[in-house]
Amino acid sequence: MTVAKINSVFQGRSLLAEKDFTPSEIQYLVDFGLHLKAMKQNHIPHKYLEGKNIALLFAKTSTRTRAAFTTAAIDLGAHPEYLGANDIQLGKKESVEDTAIVLGSMFDAIEYRGFAQETVDGLAKHAGVPVWNGLTDLWHPTQMIADFMTVKETFGRLKGITLVYVGDGRNNMANSLLVTGSMLGVNIHIVAPESLHPSQEIMDLANGYAAKSGAKPMVTADIAEGVKNANVIYTDVWVSMGESNWEERVELLTPYRVTMDMLKMTGTPDDELIFMHCLPAFHDTETEYGKEIKEKYGLTEMEVTDEVFRSKYAHQFEEAENRMHSIKAIMAATAGNLFIPAVPEI
Repeated sequence: MTVAKINSVFQGRSLLAEKDFTPSEIQYLVDFGLHLKAMKQNHIPHKYLEGKNIALLFAKTSTRTRAAFTTAAIDLGAHPEYLGANDIQLGKKESVEDTAIVLGSMFDAIEYRGFAQETVDGLAKHAGVPVWNGLTDLWHPTQMIADFMTVKETFGRLKGITLVYVGDGRNNMANSLLVTGSMLGVNIHIVAPESLHPSQEIMDLANGYAAKSGAKPMVTADIAEGVKNANVIYTDVWVSMGESNWEERVELLTPYRVTMDMLKMTGTPDDELIFMHCLPAFHDTETEYGKEIKEKYGLTEMEVTDEVFRSKYAHQFEEAENRMHSIKAIMAATAGNLFIPAVPEI
């Protein structure tokens, strides 16, 4: 008996970095995420992963990514199994290759959130099932689908939108925003001190996509130049998980804190301007880190003021909810045996 092949450009593929997919495929995942969000809101079942088992590997702790993968898997009918840093020791007690082979024989797909990009790449190479990057030091692709879902549902479009990322311009968020935005025709401005500008490799990749999409990426240390005509002001924590160089970053990035004055500098009408943050955010002193930073540096706010964070411009919580819907789209498309024929080029 001949078994029919699933007609899908996504089936069985891993999402390790945005550049693994075409711009049209990234756009499809954004739109599919919005579709699944509407299904969820209208209580329409969508159990595309019924009976499947999903391994969630977290070498790095998480709130949104873990919650999003867990709820998305359950909504899709799958069973998620969480394995934290104390449950897995990739490269310490067991090699990435051996771990991947074992987990690939037991699970239908694997999510990994950790540090080195080569770890998630190795899992995908040897697991034989789709592997999804929940965050590494280089890329954060699942966050990107949620972010551009948020932009599209706010403005009704992506092409021609200007998104300004303010802060550490060489971290995984800056890398992913530059590349993904350039794929989708979004003008990404990185506004950061010169010492924290993106690498030339990332800029070359973004510029290559931008030449085809019409996007106009920019990297500058000049805040006024960078935020002019912005539709989205986006920031992230000054010190990423695993780093400890607070003193250096506080000195470098305090001038780049997102404030109401910065939003006014855009010159953009209120109904065409929003604030986004991938969270967690240090906008007050209601955390241990916040209290420690206040004690050491006298700061009660870091990358964004509390005024902006709680303002009418703030869309960070819609963005956080969209993590679930976007991850659901990625999981269903790559592991759900769905009929998704060729995606037309945008």
